[in-house]
Amino acid sequence: MNSIEQCFMNVRQILQNLPASWVELTTHRLDIYNEALAKSEFLEQLKEQLSTGDYLVEALEQLPTAYDYIRLGHQLSSILEWVLAELNGLSSEQVITFSSKTMPILAFLRRNALNGEPTFIYYDTDNSPLIDIPRLEQVYGYQVNLHKIKNVSEIAPHVRGSVIFVTKLAYNQSLKVNANVDVTVNIHPDYGSALFVHNTQLPNLVKDIQHVRRRETIAMTPIHALNVLYEMVNDDQSIPQKYQPDVYKPEVFNTIADCIKENTGSVLMPLIASSGLSIQYAIMMGLVENAMKQYPEKPIKIILPPNCYGGTNDQARRIAELIPNVGIVDLYVDGGQNLVASLEVVLSEVGMSDGFPIVLAEIPTNPRVEVPDMKQLGQVLGAKRKNHKGGLAVEPVFMVDQTFCPNVKLLHQQSELVAVKTISFSSGSKFPSGGRCIAGYCAANDSAKGLMEIISKHLLLSDNSAVPHQLVTLAENMPSMPDRIRKAYHNARQFVQHIQSVLPQSKIYFVSEEIASQGFTPSVFSLDLPATGGTKHERDENQKILNKKLIHFMITNHPNDCKNCVSYGQLKGCYWTIPATSTQGTTKEHDKDYVVRVALAPDVDVELLSSSFTEFCRLENLI
Repeated sequence: MNSIEQCFMNVRQILQNLPASWVELTTHRLDIYNEALAKSEFLEQLKEQLSTGDYLVEALEQLPTAYDYIRLGHQLSSILEWVLAELNGLSSEQVITFSSKTMPILAFLRRNALNGEPTFIYYDTDNSPLIDIPRLEQVYGYQVNLHKIKNVSEIAPHVRGSVIFVTKLAYNQSLKVNANVDVTVNIHPDYGSALFVHNTQLPNLVKDIQHVRRRETIAMTPIHALNVLYEMVNDDQSIPQKYQPDVYKPEVFNTIADCIKENTGSVLMPLIASSGLSIQYAIMMGLVENAMKQYPEKPIKIILPPNCYGGTNDQARRIAELIPNVGIVDLYVDGGQNLVASLEVVLSEVGMSDGFPIVLAEIPTNPRVEVPDMKQLGQVLGAKRKNHKGGLAVEPVFMVDQTFCPNVKLLHQQSELVAVKTISFSSGSKFPSGGRCIAGYCAANDSAKGLMEIISKHLLLSDNSAVPHQLVTLAENMPSMPDRIRKAYHNARQFVQHIQSVLPQSKIYFVSEEIASQGFTPSVFSLDLPATGGTKHERDENQKILNKKLIHFMITNHPNDCKNCVSYGQLKGCYWTIPATSTQGTTKEHDKDYVVRVALAPDVDVELLSSSFTEFCRLENLI
């Protein structure tokens, strides 16, 4: 038996003993995850496990986590990449799968645009592998040299630049090789694409491609990766019924759209993408293009908190890196800084410089869970300002991430933001799906209705729309979202009150009951435990240690109820994380928060959590 046959045999055994969590979870175990060895550690130990002949579900479940979050990759995408690599004589690092059919090509174009190198794209598919080339050239600044060929052998050497070949070949067949090709993208007709790196001498190529998958799109989804694996081993008849591909039905989208409208107050049709960052990328690029068209001579300023979610931060700065006319302006909103006051200062500065302001903020803020005075926020965003020439400054467009409170009607006609062009977006992996899928969506108020079409163009060209099984999951879970939010908030309030009674000297960041009465009812709060030390530095360091000890204590004592996880809005349990080491991963060190962030689900034993918290405080001599 050769290595390919052995590999296929191993895959058949894995498929017969598949852990359900590999397909159904969006966030995986952090206690067996080493981020620096994402994918590689999992595959190495998987191969060792397979060599012993032990294919039991229990053994597979104990393997290291491939990626902590399935948007980035997961066990099944890693196995698929390994099999494709074996089939084509490559290392698994050289194969990267995508849910999108166009983003691997766009990732290559982005890299070369930043390096000032031309990209030559050859394809033997029936249609062009790219959508909306004029927009890619005019907005993104990509140089697209596209050539249709009949056979990869037609590609000649190029003196300068890089070559990408795009094809549609059955995934159980090895690729046709041409030494003049640097990268091949194999498009699957139904499930996305796989990128193969042939030229390993191109500096940082794999890293650059992976970074695009990390920030602007997603990996091939677990269900789709699973189906491709079944196809590859010619075992498609035995796919479990629950993992069969969903068929798109208009009524599914309509159910989601109605829920989004009801929860946000929008009357316009929403857009639904493959993840929160996917929809955010489409929004940002759509707003950048809108600014370019309206005022081609004005600088574009993306205004956002430096301590917000790391993916948001990184994505915005990557856009500014790519497009010369785009810059980043920091908006300080937490830790004693007031969002409205900071925004007034920043918008006045951007207005005076005659820039086009695109404001992005989280409401409530993350991780301090602060809600601004909404009336004042609407006034500041809608105020008329002057530029340095004495003329009217450009009015801002407001992007609001309301993932923490997706049921607040910020887009309603009675909202304080009614006169401000406002786009609201949320991660569907949280409350909308109860943690069961990672889709994301956006909606607009009436003032911003002209922007939705241009945003949809960027969602389309990136092929980042939600896939059918994501839509089905949202349609099943969104109708119950308001009730789940209400119950989860009640649990969070109860736990906060217990902490305050046991440890009044702790610092808790949570909405007041007055704010909650306005409709902002998050189930997330942040906590700083009291720490001792002779200097501020010593107290801060001791506090970091104590905060981590609390998380370890709760998870160790209640592994079925508490998880070390960056997510929230799940259906049951309690989730703990330190933002500085998780959601703020790419944030500058001085902007990071080492607070404990706690999220409670609608189904959780608050009395159990409260009792354990009290026990921890006694053990640490805090009470």
